[in-house]
Amino acid sequence: MRVSTMNAFSTGVAILQKRQQDMEEAQNRLTSGKRVNHASDDPTAAASAERAMASIGRADAAQRALQTSRNAMTLAEGALGDANELLQQAHETMIAAGNASYSDSERKTLANKLADIRNQLLSIANRPDGAGGYLFSGQGAPQPPFVDMPAGQPTGPTLPLFPNAGVRYLGSGGTIDTQSSEPLPLTVDGNAAWMQAQSGNGYFETESGDRLAVPAVSPSTRAWIDKGSVTDPSALTTSSYSITFSGAGPTLAYSITPSGSGTAVVNASFVPGQAIQLDGMSFTISGTPSNTDQFTIRPSTPSLSVFDALDNAIGDLSTPSRTSQQVQQTVAYGVRDLDSSITRIQAVRAEVGEVMNRTEGVESRISASKLNAQTEKSNAEDLDMVAGVSEFQGQQAGYNAALQAYSMVQRMTLFQYLNM
Repeated sequence: MRVSTMNAFSTGVAILQKRQQDMEEAQNRLTSGKRVNHASDDPTAAASAERAMASIGRADAAQRALQTSRNAMTLAEGALGDANELLQQAHETMIAAGNASYSDSERKTLANKLADIRNQLLSIANRPDGAGGYLFSGQGAPQPPFVDMPAGQPTGPTLPLFPNAGVRYLGSGGTIDTQSSEPLPLTVDGNAAWMQAQSGNGYFETESGDRLAVPAVSPSTRAWIDKGSVTDPSALTTSSYSITFSGAGPTLAYSITPSGSGTAVVNASFVPGQAIQLDGMSFTISGTPSNTDQFTIRPSTPSLSVFDALDNAIGDLSTPSRTSQQVQQTVAYGVRDLDSSITRIQAVRAEVGEVMNRTEGVESRISASKLNAQTEKSNAEDLDMVAGVSEFQGQQAGYNAALQAYSMVQRMTLFQYLNM
């Protein structure tokens, strides 16, 4: 066989192998549906696909975080709804306690009902989130964030003693948020929800006696003060007021001393049940105050605990031999504080509901971002099936033609030539 024939054979085999490889690659693209199976197929498209994959991964992580937040907020909203129902029951119980015909034992029964409601509320405040944490743990707590502590119980080796018994918040204020482009809360600030309702009527707080005085002034046994109302918000001051009674009978008078820039009143005649108006405030003292009886008005602060409000009512209703005026004062305080607690719980519940609404918008944006990334990835690496089939058929035709050409060259031997 001549050298030129050997070269033709070698060239034919090389062409066949190349055609077969091209046909197999086209077939692989058809099978996988991908135009780019390796970075070497199209480096630019492969880089675009990698960027899109990274975006898809971030979107998946954000969706998982969003779902975790949604689950936590759903549980928190349910817990706050349960708390609201219990507080409404407590509110009705406090109103019932004002019945003048009730005996000490009947009021004690109502106090026991309030104590049961209080314990249920404590259980709700410490409700777990199903993932090893607590719904109202704020920035996280390894133990239940609310603890019912006796008087004088320290919270830690370096913390002071609590002077009074009651529920205390041992968590950290604030919330834990998801680590994503649009952070969403995973917890609720328990301190803000349960321990920071506005005292008094939300603008100012009325009180019989003065618990802040040294020595403390005892509450009146013959008169009580309502929660008051605001007649002119622009006239309100930041002062506290001390209302002191003097005299008796027809000469009973009161004086009002402000701690700051408020209006002072000296020896004004007292009319039982008639509203006293001062510096944008209106309040009523009912009953018959005694000589030296004192009432206090101070600005409202976000310091009212749901549990302290119930503890105060329970303690007062459980105390026997109280005058009807003292019972009325207890009921007025209890209803006022429970109103404020309900308002606070409802406000936090509304905030949680707003977060749940916001998750819908966040989810929509995340889904749109993920869809865009998936589209970019598809455009970069997916195969146009029509073009892929056409390419495969072309490669198959080329391979068949090369195979026929090779078979013709293969028959060109010396013996065939001599037989011609």
